[in-house]
Amino acid sequence: MLPIDMPLEELKQYRPPLTKEPDFDAFWQRTIGEARLQPLNPAMEPVDDFPVPEVEVFRASYDGFRGGRSVGWYLRPRNRTAGEKLPAMVVFHGYSGNKGQAHQYLHYALQGYSVLALDVRGQSGESSDAGRYDTGHVSGWMTMGILDPERYYYRGVYMDCLRAADLMASLPEVDASRMGATGISQGGGLALAAAALSGRFSLTMPDVPYLCHYRRALEVAQQGPYLELSNFFRVFPEREEEAFRTLSYFDNFNLADRISCPVLMSVGLIDLICPPSSIYAAFNYIPAAEKHMAIYRYHAHEIPPYHVTEQIRWASRYLRGLDV
Repeated sequence: MLPIDMPLEELKQYRPPLTKEPDFDAFWQRTIGEARLQPLNPAMEPVDDFPVPEVEVFRASYDGFRGGRSVGWYLRPRNRTAGEKLPAMVVFHGYSGNKGQAHQYLHYALQGYSVLALDVRGQSGESSDAGRYDTGHVSGWMTMGILDPERYYYRGVYMDCLRAADLMASLPEVDASRMGATGISQGGGLALAAAALSGRFSLTMPDVPYLCHYRRALEVAQQGPYLELSNFFRVFPEREEEAFRTLSYFDNFNLADRISCPVLMSVGLIDLICPPSSIYAAFNYIPAAEKHMAIYRYHAHEIPPYHVTEQIRWASRYLRGLDV
């Protein structure tokens, strides 16, 4: 099968020049500072009819960046010893999706993790988006506010994810030194961004991550939400460089050098949605001492079921201290 992108050996060496603006670090320092000034005002509403007695489930919510309310499922083991501190996992969903059903996270909760599965603001879950987007955009979320990094849609999304980590770290049953982040596609990109910006995660496991190396992705992607950018440029060709300047602040290959925790990432070599070179661009800049790319030569925008077993193994090693 022919690769749809670069040969694998080239992917492993692919480190395109970074596109950070001079104020990149200052932008994020200011943004994070603003986000953490906002009280979380958390709430936990019990789900009393969940049919697995070993696990407690709550509808968790907290105040989002610049308004709105972030919502997710929160699961924890029911029978805990007094004062026990649990490892934690934060899970982010794919583009246009939602947190799904609470039972999807039992494989972590039944192992003894606290789990938060977050709805991304304004997508098809319960989290609301109070952002104002003063310029035109095409269908979808990728181009909302794209001409101004201060108002870009993903600024709020990234800060909601950072605050999800803050919420978990604040819970009395959670060991804040043993927290992981994971997700597929957009969720993988958010797991990377949260690890880079929050400083709270001891492990991140992004699968076929989106939101990486936008310029390269537009050259190769044949399906999926990166094409929203090309649709925007068809309407506003004169705004292309202005838009890419905004995107540079949110590009995970520019954020990757902030990630020091262990990383298990996956890539499908025939992925038409998140091209392998865009994923490797971020991975190759991660300085973490422990990092691994799970390569699936015959897979597209997906992970095989057996990859989940490897994720459980990594989570057990780095969050539970078990060599399994």
